[in-house]
This record gives sequence, structure tokens and C-alpha cells, in this order.
Amino acid sequence: MEKKLAFLKEITEATGISGYEANVRKIMEREFEAIGAEISHDNIGSVIGTYVGNPDGPRILIAGHMDEIGFIVTEITEGGYLKFHTVGGWWSQVMLSQQYNVTTKDGKVYRAVMGSKPPHILSPEERNRPVDVDAMYLDLGVKNKQEVLDLGIRLGDMITPAIDFQVMANPDYLLAKAFDNRIGCVIALDVMRNVYGKQIPNTLLSVGTVQEELGLRGARTTAQMVKPDVVLALDVTIATDVPGLKNTCKMGNGPTILLSDSALIGHVGLRNYLTSLADELGIPYQIDYLKRGGTDAGAMHLTNAGAPALSICIPSRYIHSHTSMISYSDYENTVKLLTALVERLDHQTLVEIKGYDK
Repeated sequence: MEKKLAFLKEITEATGISGYEANVRKIMEREFEAIGAEISHDNIGSVIGTYVGNPDGPRILIAGHMDEIGFIVTEITEGGYLKFHTVGGWWSQVMLSQQYNVTTKDGKVYRAVMGSKPPHILSPEERNRPVDVDAMYLDLGVKNKQEVLDLGIRLGDMITPAIDFQVMANPDYLLAKAFDNRIGCVIALDVMRNVYGKQIPNTLLSVGTVQEELGLRGARTTAQMVKPDVVLALDVTIATDVPGLKNTCKMGNGPTILLSDSALIGHVGLRNYLTSLADELGIPYQIDYLKRGGTDAGAMHLTNAGAPALSICIPSRYIHSHTSMISYSDYENTVKLLTALVERLDHQTLVEIKGYDK
């Protein structure tokens, strides 16, 4: 477990917003190489690890997205403050007074804090509405623009939340930035580790996609490239076991299989097969849906002739904010379930899942 926690720390603390995923990709490439998987890429930065069991069997794509939400530098003021553009979905109320890392093109990292007009001098109208993102700025603790330039900071540099990976009071609960969706990348790697060298009845494609937070972009290119027969997109979903919510999706109760989201109706036959497998093996799982938001499966299942697809999600608190929390046991149970699926899913099983052959 300590080795797994160390890897979770490394990959979640790596910086990599949409379009800037190189640091995370290097980690995944290193791990694929250590496993022995064949490594390939699409042309926009996604990485694919391939293991061929039965070349005549179905091609199973298991994907997590490497990008996290963050910002890019768009202006350096004369006073030395940074203005920025958001990358991914942010709610302005979670941004203020938090610490962030600014990464230069040379890999140097500088700490900054998010600021805005102090509450003491807000007008009555301003007090009654959330602070607009355009009114915020990042403070590096410098005197002027020249000091910023001397640090090597330029327009287009990446900005990410600054938070250390932590094991919480209950050691099953883990806190970090970028669980959305580095945990999906880790699961895809773990399933590859578990089956590599075995006589699986299919080909496994474990993928780290890019730019999911900006519209499932790497999902489209990778699926078009590898032509999957089955798609399992790994992501996080909203844990509702907090005050004020319905408590339908709980941390620690197993992975959540989404019935639907805004980009996908989960394939009924594939869902029935996966839940029957979980029941047989005694692996806990949950069923839920999302009114808004989607996963890479939304784009992947529509490429080429299409593919049966599901979104398999880890319940997480506080997603799309400075930090997030997951359950270690949910992560482990997802790996167990998907490993079992890859070990069993052959051509005849896929025919039964779809209800027809070709």
C-alpha cells in the first residue's frame, strides 16, 4: 500500500492542465515501459499502452484523462500581478485566497496566492454577488512587472492549485489535487499491470487522454486511432454523502457505474454484464447518473462504427475546486472489477452483450 500511496502522491502532485499534460504523460510512459506494454500516441498528446492477448478478440479501451483544471497567464500588470484565463470548469467562489503554482516553460515553479478587492471596501452591490473571475489576480509577492519577467514567467505559462497529497484521519480517505482525473490514469495503469503476461482473450488498450476538461478532445483522437470494440471511461463523480445532498453516491461504497450523463447513455448490455460480474465476485458498486457533465466515453463511443461504453467513476468530494477527496477502497475495488472484466471478455461474450454479431 505504501508504494501505491507514493505513486498516487507523485501523479496527483504533477502539474498538467488541459493542453499542458507533458509532465503526466512522462509518468505514464515510464510506467508503461516498466510493465512492458507497447507505447503509442495520438498527435495531440494522449498516450496509449497496448497489450495483445488474443489478437482476434475484442479491443478493450480503458481510459483516464491526464489533464486537470487550472489557468494560463494572460497578462502581467505593471505592478507585478498575474491575470489569467481559466482552463476547465471553475466556480469563482472556490478560487479566492487559495495558493497556486506558476510553472514556467523551463519548469521553474513559483508560488502565488489568488487575490481580489478586500471585503472591507466592497460596495453593497458587490457584497451581494460572487466575485467575478475577471476581478481576480495572482500575487507572486514581487514589486513590479520586471521582477516577474526576471523569474522567467511569460504569457501562456501554466497555473495549477498548490496542495500536498495527504492521507486523512480515516486512512481510507485521501486528499489531493487532480484526482480528477489522475485516479483514472492510475486505474488504467493498474489493470494493465494485473493482466500483462496473462493469456487474456482480447487486446487491452490503457489510455491517458488529453484535454478532457475542454470537451473530450483526446478521447476522440485516441478512439479513432485504436478502434475499440468496448469502451470503459474512468473518471470521478460527485460524492453526495455530504450535508444538503441526497446521499445516493457514497465514498467507500465502491465504484459508481453511471446510467447516463450529458454525453452518454451507458450501454445496457455492458452494464448488466459488469454488475453481474461484480455480484459474482463480491465487489461493491453503486449506480447513479449525472444531469450535467460527461466523461471521455461520450466521445469514444461515437467514433468509427461506435462501441458499447460505460462511465466507471470514483465518488469524490469537492471536485473542480482547489482540492478533492476519494476513498482508497473505491480505487482498489475498481481495479479488481476491471481486471476481472479484461480477464474474461472474449468475442462470444461481447456478442451476448450487444445482442448480435457484426
